[in-house]
Amino acid sequence: MRIFIALFRGINVGGRNILPMKDLRAVLEELGFEGVRTYIQSGNAVCRHAEGRASRLAERISAAIESSHGFGPEVLLLTADELERAMNANPFSEGMAEPSKLHLFFLSAVPADPNLDALEEARAASERFELDADVAYLHAPDGIGRSKLAARLESALGVTGTGRNWRTLCKIMELARTA
Repeated sequence: MRIFIALFRGINVGGRNILPMKDLRAVLEELGFEGVRTYIQSGNAVCRHAEGRASRLAERISAAIESSHGFGPEVLLLTADELERAMNANPFSEGMAEPSKLHLFFLSAVPADPNLDALEEARAASERFELDADVAYLHAPDGIGRSKLAARLESALGVTGTGRNWRTLCKIMELARTA
């Protein structure tokens, strides 16, 4: 069985797309996932499954949530190895000292024609950004909520994605190591 990390986009935010974690665990278990563990309400799950194709599993998860809760969230499904590689490739190691200010955005695809100039224009002087295939790294020392770069990320890259801060990723990776 492979270890998967499921990152859900836009659930339990602003009173919309409500999906209690106990319900999420039940949906995943009904789909044959084992050892399902969730972390915080924004939609992070670590689990095991015999199926090897992450894209197919992600579609099945979204469809099952649509059926049970009336909305089909975007689900990015990574293997534990993929998450670990992305974390090891972090170009801003000094940002790890303030883990809530270092973010990795996992993209739905490698951007075909990213507008990096638009991101550079939006970037605050204190911010640093790097795109590596389907992962975007952002160190925002003044906070992600104030970051114009973060707000324009998807439109400039031309793909959707979901971000997690370093603290959350470390906890998810800890769960994956014991899955």
